Amino acid sequence: MAPLPGNECQVYSDTILSTCDFHHKLIDTSCVCQSGYETVEEGLLSVIHLRERIEVILNIMEATPEDQHSHQGRQDNLNEFRSMRDRMHPPRMSAPSCIVPPTEQLVIRPYLVPLLPTFHGMESENPYAHIKEFEDVCNTFQEGGASIDLMRLKLFPFTLKDKAKIWLNSLRPRSIRSWTDLQAEFLKKFFPTHRTNGLKRQISNFSAKENEKFYECWERYMEAINACPHHGFDTWLLVSYFYDGMSSSMKQLLETMCGGDFMSKNPEEAMDFLSYVADVSRGWDEPTKGEVGKMKSQLNAYNAKAGMYT
Repeated sequence: MAPLPGNECQVYSDTILSTCDFHHKLIDTSCVCQSGYETVEEGLLSVIHLRERIEVILNIMEATPEDQHSHQGRQDNLNEFRSMRDRMHPPRMSAPSCIVPPTEQLVIRPYLVPLLPTFHGMESENPYAHIKEFEDVCNTFQEGGASIDLMRLKLFPFTLKDKAKIWLNSLRPRSIRSWTDLQAEFLKKFFPTHRTNGLKRQISNFSAKENEKFYECWERYMEAINACPHHGFDTWLLVSYFYDGMSSSMKQLLETMCGGDFMSKNPEEAMDFLSYVADVSRGWDEPTKGEVGKMKSQLNAYNAKAGMYT
């Protein structure tokens, strides 16, 4: 077998080199000239096949996002020929996290996770109460040089279970960059506007139940306030809502204890006084005149300590 003529070999060599000239040579074209072929056509076909393989490699290296998408489409077509065994046991696919990994490093102590409160996304659960309890744990076990917000951002996903965990995993990848972002998204999901409005109505339309004791009524009112810490009501409105919702006997008790001067107090003093009356009346059945007199004596001692005179 005679080798390719020198001029044809040079043409083929130049063709391949021009295709591969991307800052490096992918092949050694001298092999074409050194290999023997019976005809020029046979050598040409060999070089063409080699060139096609090189172009495939170069196209992959230079592929744009659109080209890669097209390549993915071809790959999807190949998936059509996967066996039943492959389809029934697909490889595990892990979605990217919604939390952007912070640059600051934080070591999570294993003993911390069991101490964290849990939130399942149930209607009966209070997201604000969950965040408060969670922050209390973080504040207690904060490491010396670690950022408290970084600690909260890293630990909070461990507190979510069931529906709440599914919600977190459904968030757009890399959409959460800080504890503030995560807290806002959490409250927006599990404490929507309609729930806020409902709790605010419970506060503004509050009223005592029949035969309800003063301290029971006050505790129920405070529970309504604490269930919606973002209610936005001023203190004077909170006092007014409770006073308007009290029964006649409760109002009589309150006015008797403060000498009929309750409305002369400023809003903060009025809130403190309501809390005080609830404390001293705890455990009493129905207030009698003697009990009211006893409560007035306790009130005088309270005023003397607080510097408040009725």
